[in-house]
Amino acid sequence: MLMREGKILSAYKVALGKHPDGRKIKAGDKRTPEGNYILDARNRDSKFHLALHISYPNESDMVNAHKLGVTPGGDIMIHGLPDQFKKLGKLHRLSDWTNGCIAVTNHEIEEIWRLVPDGTPIEIKP
Repeated sequence: MLMREGKILSAYKVALGKHPDGRKIKAGDKRTPEGNYILDARNRDSKFHLALHISYPNESDMVNAHKLGVTPGGDIMIHGLPDQFKKLGKLHRLSDWTNGCIAVTNHEIEEIWRLVPDGTPIEIKP
């Protein structure tokens, strides 16, 4: 959901990492992180039709990974579809297919891109 001042502006169905159940623990686990982050950067030239970077790993993620002796990973984004699959539109949501990112349709990422400034807090919940 996209919210402002406690009001829902828009809601999106998404595709997540290939292993969506459980908290992201390490690089390569194909899980989407859960917790509180910031949208901290943009990539207009992403191969996934616009991408908003999520500030994963946060301090808690780094501490947990360190305790387990693993690398937490990174480069987690909210993004659209790659060019070769853009015609899928909403059908991309039939399965979780990302490596840990949050994927929406190209139209939806364009809307999010316009509405959400850098520095916006994001909460990712199971």
